[in-house]
Amino acid sequence: MTVTAIVGANWGDEGKGKMTDALAAKSDYAVRFQGGSNAGHTIINEYGKFALRMLPSGVFNPEVTNVIGPGAALDAEIMLKEIGMLAERGVPAPRVRISDRAQLVLPVHRLFDELEEQRLGARSFGSTRMGIAPFYADKYAKLGIQLADLFDESRLRERLERLLEAKNVLLVHLYGRKPMAADDLLPELMETGERLRPYMCDVSRLLLEAYGRGESILLEGQLGALRDPDHGIYPHSTSSSTLAGFAPVGAGLPPHAISSVLAVTKAYSSCVGAGPFVAELAGDEAEELRRRGGDAGEYGVNTGRPRRVGWFDAVATRYGCSVQGATSVALTNLDVLGYLDEIPVCIAYELTDGTVTDRFPASARLAGAKPVWQKLAGWRGDISDTRAFEELPPEARNYVAFMEAAIGVRISHVSVGPRRDQLIVRDE
Repeated sequence: MTVTAIVGANWGDEGKGKMTDALAAKSDYAVRFQGGSNAGHTIINEYGKFALRMLPSGVFNPEVTNVIGPGAALDAEIMLKEIGMLAERGVPAPRVRISDRAQLVLPVHRLFDELEEQRLGARSFGSTRMGIAPFYADKYAKLGIQLADLFDESRLRERLERLLEAKNVLLVHLYGRKPMAADDLLPELMETGERLRPYMCDVSRLLLEAYGRGESILLEGQLGALRDPDHGIYPHSTSSSTLAGFAPVGAGLPPHAISSVLAVTKAYSSCVGAGPFVAELAGDEAEELRRRGGDAGEYGVNTGRPRRVGWFDAVATRYGCSVQGATSVALTNLDVLGYLDEIPVCIAYELTDGTVTDRFPASARLAGAKPVWQKLAGWRGDISDTRAFEELPPEARNYVAFMEAAIGVRISHVSVGPRRDQLIVRDE
């Protein structure tokens, strides 16, 4: 039996969607265990190019059961639109199951996310304004709405009234808006419930039974280790745990179920959103890397914002792999670096007090930190058609070997392009 968590080693945007799509061909289940529609996974396959924000990345494999677990922030509007989009583009109808315990992102969550970012102005956290922070705030304040609540009108009205009590005080006195009533939200939510009814099930039971039968399960994370609220660059983090340790909780499996953790990292660094990013580039050098990165450049799947880019950060990636408990690593976008004669790598940080460290410090010590660079030879060529590690140029193999030694975890997969088939699987 195999339960594999596919998670990010960095700030997100590492290519987890491609790895889930590729590995789903040999799996029975693909599960979203945290996060919501605030970050997207880009996938390119025989059907075209897709940007998924809510559905698991296994939806292109008709034999896979795609699951949204109780730990996810269910944006029903986005999910239903994505199912419709797949049908319009000729993708066979995916098998989708949603936990009856999953909680819903409501219009009021998106509204509060936008209002608060506007209020903060230059002090904002770079939110995608999809309602994620207000959603998780309500979840842990025990004010959330579970999917199962949508099928009991009196209970749903009572839950909405409780949720809106404090929010209306803020709407009127902090944001200068009109208050909301439960009946403003009730009809649309009841209708949404009926549209979601065919997908709803007891996900914990579904996955436990599959685990008991020895079936293969992929647990797909959103964002990366450095966006985790406990172990990342707080407060420039997301609002749910991005770590593999949370995966069984957010999916509905026992802690001992996970047999492997595949951490995904790019051959360079990229980041959407605010927060410390020591290896960041600027100017023409950054724009050149951004333009070459991926299939359509380094721009956010959800926001379209230009990603912040930099060279590979061994300090951050080693830390990310450590807190993820990575048993192997998938390296993506190696092909992008084929234009360089030399490739800088960040091997340590120089902190503001003059200390040089190869350990990733807490956020308070990251401010003002400078990268310490080491340069490696580039290969100046196109490797996108390579399908065996031994066929890569010696300089490319040396680059992978250097990264492997720097992070202390074996690199089992090397991606050399955005398509599903542009993937090198290394022999043990």
